[in-house]
Amino acid sequence: MDKSKPLVIGIAGGSGSGKTSVTNRIYNVFKEHSVVVIEQDYYYKDQSHLEFEERLLTNYDHPLAFDTDLLIAHIGKLLDREAIEKPVYDYALHTRSDQKITIEPKDVIILEGILVLEDERLRDLMDIKLFVDTDADLRIIRRLLRDINERGRTIDSVIEQYLSVVRPMHNQFIEPTKRYADIIIPEGGHNEVAIDLMVTKIKTILEYGTKL
Repeated sequence: MDKSKPLVIGIAGGSGSGKTSVTNRIYNVFKEHSVVVIEQDYYYKDQSHLEFEERLLTNYDHPLAFDTDLLIAHIGKLLDREAIEKPVYDYALHTRSDQKITIEPKDVIILEGILVLEDERLRDLMDIKLFVDTDADLRIIRRLLRDINERGRTIDSVIEQYLSVVRPMHNQFIEPTKRYADIIIPEGGHNEVAIDLMVTKIKTILEYGTKL
């Protein structure tokens, strides 16, 4: 690996698996080393051309919900040490916001999201691919708490969405991407041993340019 080229780490896993916890743990270790987090959730497609009622039908757990071409282009620019304008998604309006966030290139790029390992073009940009593997009962409880507390959802609506969309999409699209992972981390941010091993490996790559 070219030591001048940024290191790209992909962190995938189902909704509520603990991806964000793992991402934060790694980020906090390397933040002084120059690291940036790119969340796949920011790259949902713009739907401003659709009526609001149509937007409400969006399946956010399907690969086609994401503007993967834009995400790939942005990762490519960061790899070339160019700044990007990261989009922002408005979950209240179910479309992309007018706001953008300027992201400067860094030595470490963490790409986090449920389907970051689904597209081969995206996988090919990654130096390390992680899959956070957590039992379904824990994932639904975490999603339930998040959607009620942070997004104002009702218990019934979260459960209905989980059974009709989230669970089948996980089984069809997310779970199969586990086979592309270099490392599988059970129980997310609570797995101290796996995270310590991952941190050590990243340090080695950054220092010596040695790939997995």
